[in-house]
Amino acid sequence: MKTQSCVEVKNEWGIVAARQAGRSLSKEIGFGSVDQARITTAISELSRNIYLYAKRGEICLEAVERPTKMGMKKGIRVIARDRGPGIPDLRQVMVDGFTTSGGMGAGLPGVKRLMDEFSIESETGEGTTVTATKWLR
Repeated sequence: MKTQSCVEVKNEWGIVAARQAGRSLSKEIGFGSVDQARITTAISELSRNIYLYAKRGEICLEAVERPTKMGMKKGIRVIARDRGPGIPDLRQVMVDGFTTSGGMGAGLPGVKRLMDEFSIESETGEGTTVTATKWLR
């Protein structure tokens, strides 16, 4: 069940395409409209970050499963990858309200709140990878 599809983000259309792909896959998996909106918002934030800071990258989406005591749990994994400048201070960008773009600063802390699992790896001059997963309740 781990088929990954990726959307290139290099302009506004890439952001729109990533959002649409995320909404479509989350609906297919069985998420309700509120969780679909959460997932789409997280994808929007991640793809906007790629566009603003790295100029190009990709949003990859995959339906995932993991065993539980009750059977299999389904979810969606969002991977945002770029080869941009990287983030010199990960702790700083994870502070609510921190912004370098003049935006609202909901950014990465907002993505972390919207999703169930969140991890970020970044290396200066190499790029950034954010992985976020939402599980179907």
